[in-house]
Amino acid sequence: MMTVPLYVLGEALMDCISQDDGRLLPLMGGSPYNMARAAAQRGAQVHYLNALSSDRFGDQLSAQLCADGVQVQSQRSAYPTSLAVVQLTQGQASYGFYREGIADRDYQVSEVLAALRGVEPGIFHTGSLMLVPPEHEKILQLLGELRASGWTISIDINLRPKLAKDLSQYCRAVQAVMPLAHWLKASEEDLQTLGYELKRPDQAYAVAQKLRALGIERLAVTLGAEGALLDVQGNQSFQTVPAVAVLDTVGAGDTFWGNCVAEWTLSATNAKDTVSSTLRNAMAAAAINCTRQGCQPPSWSETQAFLSRA
Repeated sequence: MMTVPLYVLGEALMDCISQDDGRLLPLMGGSPYNMARAAAQRGAQVHYLNALSSDRFGDQLSAQLCADGVQVQSQRSAYPTSLAVVQLTQGQASYGFYREGIADRDYQVSEVLAALRGVEPGIFHTGSLMLVPPEHEKILQLLGELRASGWTISIDINLRPKLAKDLSQYCRAVQAVMPLAHWLKASEEDLQTLGYELKRPDQAYAVAQKLRALGIERLAVTLGAEGALLDVQGNQSFQTVPAVAVLDTVGAGDTFWGNCVAEWTLSATNAKDTVSSTLRNAMAAAAINCTRQGCQPPSWSETQAFLSRA
């Protein structure tokens, strides 16, 4: 079976995780970057498009992508690597970002389109900090062009409200981008911030119906420790989170969505028939990631070994 290639555009940064003694421990991260790694570990053919800095952090980020099997297609940038300061409270992460004059924003829409010219349309994934104004204006233009050319668009909303100067403007920007997605992932917190009624897990089904009305064909609604709903053209499965000893949750959602999208690139014709197994695999991969510090998505063999013990 032919594998559909996955192209990823989005931030690669260093998650500087606050330690009990006040030190900051830098770990590689960034939602699309994590997602690319997770998808490659699952077996997808993944291409990373953003520029990486020519600084030492950029070297580390590039080396990790290559080690995971991701093809790095962009040139190096003279701008520094972006930083996120991560505070952990009972394993849950909150973020502060340093995003001005940094490498992963060092691109033009015309450059991305030129890099994809002549490529057979596949899956194009973006989201997270790329949806923050004014960056979203470039994304709107880019996704419009790619959709018109036959690309399938994947978006992980992954809102970071503290990064927005104007939260209402940020929400409007995300709402403008959402109808361009064929495939969408959103967390409970994302959807509540955008104004959806989602205070109980059973309300995820009604939210999914509203999202499908936007033209979204495949979507995931993640509910933290409560579980997740996966919907492929109305075929739905809800599953709870596997029991693990959580070290932290950094990159769990990225690992989850990377595994979902990777499965779809590997078996594009039967996604409606495999909703439950796709969700089970993705939940297991995310659970394994939660037992590790920072985002360290598991390989497919690790995920299968975990499931065999469940």
